[in-house]
Amino acid sequence: MSGAESETPIVVLTTAGSDEEAERLARGLVERRLAACVNVVPAVRSFYTWKGETCDDREILLVSKTTADRYDALADAIRELHSYDVPEIVALPTHAVDAAYARWLGDAVRSTPT
Repeated sequence: MSGAESETPIVVLTTAGSDEEAERLARGLVERRLAACVNVVPAVRSFYTWKGETCDDREILLVSKTTADRYDALADAIRELHSYDVPEIVALPTHAVDAAYARWLGDAVRSTPT
C-alpha cells in the first residue's frame, strides 16, 4: 500500500449492547489514536441470526472515522474492548472526503502527533 493509499480515510461500523459499552469503545478508540472521531448513534434495532436463532435486539451503532493503515489496529482494539464474542467490524471505503477534514483525520490517528 502506498503512502497516499495508507492514509485514505475509511469508516468502520460496529455495534454495542449498552450505552456504557459504546462510550468505553468510543473513548478507547479515540484515546489510542485509532479513530479520529467516533459517532455514537443510539437506539438502532438489529435483527440477526446467532447460534441458529433469529435475534431482535436494541443496540448502539458506532461510526468510526480512521485511515486504511489504522484498520488492523482498530479492529484488534474493538475485539479486545468488546463484550461480544463476534463484534461487528465492517470497514467502508470513502468515495470523496473534504481535503481539510482528511488532513485533520490523518493527523488525529497518527501514532505520533505532528
